[in-house]
Formats: sequence, structure tokens, C-alpha cells
Amino acid sequence: MTPGPDGGGPRLAVAATPGTPRPTRFGVGGVVLAGHLVEPPSIDPTLPGLVLCHGFPPAAQRAEVAALTFPDLAQRIANEVGWVILSFAFRGAGESTGDFSLGGWAADLDGAIHHLLAQPRVHGVWLAGFGTGGALSVCVGARRTEVRGVATLAAPADFDDWASHPRRLLQHAREVGLIRTPGYPASMDAWSRELRAHRPILAVRDLAPRPLMAIHGSEDEAVPSFDARVLSDSHGSAELRIIAGAGHRLRHDPRAMAMLLGWLDRQKHAVTGT
Repeated sequence: MTPGPDGGGPRLAVAATPGTPRPTRFGVGGVVLAGHLVEPPSIDPTLPGLVLCHGFPPAAQRAEVAALTFPDLAQRIANEVGWVILSFAFRGAGESTGDFSLGGWAADLDGAIHHLLAQPRVHGVWLAGFGTGGALSVCVGARRTEVRGVATLAAPADFDDWASHPRRLLQHAREVGLIRTPGYPASMDAWSRELRAHRPILAVRDLAPRPLMAIHGSEDEAVPSFDARVLSDSHGSAELRIIAGAGHRLRHDPRAMAMLLGWLDRQKHAVTGT
């Protein structure tokens, strides 16, 4: 893979019409994360919840727009499949504060799970992530028993390429705006160690037998489709979908989105019977 492709604290939620995104904020340590919540126009007293995770910005994209279209995706999932959706920006991205580290992003996902489960109608949480967000969904989901299933899209099986060239990654993160604080990180060694500490290929074994869907493009230029295959094999009972001719940017591939919505619909039916 190349650069390119504690849940407490303050919370803010603004009322909105059901089926439309409403801004929300939640704290993770000293970082404030910005996101959107969408509830479907449903009278069901309890609903499944999904956390949507964006990926690492490529060189052509600024960090402030990394999660820009995810509220639209959240709205589509909520209205078409009937889930409560939380989309959010990891630290350093969008309107979230803080600076990128892989361990920090994992902590952010922990906080997002906590925030979604605190919503009154949410019963059970699933994760869906793109690229780095998908890989961290596997890692965090594996150790969080509240997570009932994970979908990955163009996710790497490990971060070994990044770990082999940490200063290159650090420079890239600065160039796209994920790191803005002068002198960050205080310890390059500690920041770099996090890149090897998170290993989806190992964590996915602990996620099993909970459901996993791995979606990948056959022509992914940033993360080889082989990564999806080894993640699926290590899980043991994953649904693997390789999309012919697709690249890394699956967020805007209608085939990938149809697969994700279909999987979520099946997950909902399996737990609710509706």
C-alpha cells in the first residue's frame, strides 16, 4: 500500500428531519471529531447502527475534503436500508481537530462506536470502511465485542509499506493537511511503531465468526486485490467481491455501493427478520 489511497468528551447533536444528516461532535481525549448522524424515517423502536469510515487522502486530495461525500452516502443507506448511520472525519481530516497517527485513528473509531451506541434507537453496531478506514474497522472491530460485522472496501491487509517508509508517509500527511501542528510528532519512533502495531491480517481472525464482506477492485492501483483475498482467507467465512476493472476509489463505483447496500440489507434481515 502506498500513501494515497477513550470515547468520552463533549457531544453535540442538532435536530434534523428524519432521513437527513444532522451534524454531531464527539470527543476522543483532547480531540474533537466532526461527523453526521442520519436516522431513517422509521417508527421502529430499535435499529442497527453503522459507522462509516473514510480512507487516507491521496496526493491529489486535501484532508479537509476526505469525508466530504460521506454524509450523502450515510443518507442513502439510512433511507434505502433503514439503518442509523454515523459518518465522521478522523483526526486531522474534515473539520476534526488533531493530527494523524494510525493509533489516533484507531482511537477515533473506538470513540465513534461509543457515540453511535449512545443513540437511543441503536441496537448493535456494524462498521464499513474504505482503504485505511476499512483496515482499521477490522482491527478495532476484532477487539470490540459490540461490533456485529464489518465491510471493507479497498482495504489493505497490513501497513508494512508505510512502516518501511515512515518519514515518507509523515511528509505526505503534512502535504495533504492531515498533520498541521509544528513539531508533530514529538516522537518519530513512537509514531512509527503504530504502523506495525495494527495488523488487519491477524486481527481478522479474532473478528471471525462475525460477518465480513471484503470488496475490492481488480485494477486497484494503490492496494492490490490480493489484500482482500488474504483478509478473506484469514477470516475463514468472508464474502469476497472482486469488481472487474475497478480501481481504488470505490466510494463512487455504483457496483461497490450496490454490494455494500445489499450486504447491509442481509445483515439487517438476519438480526431482525425484517
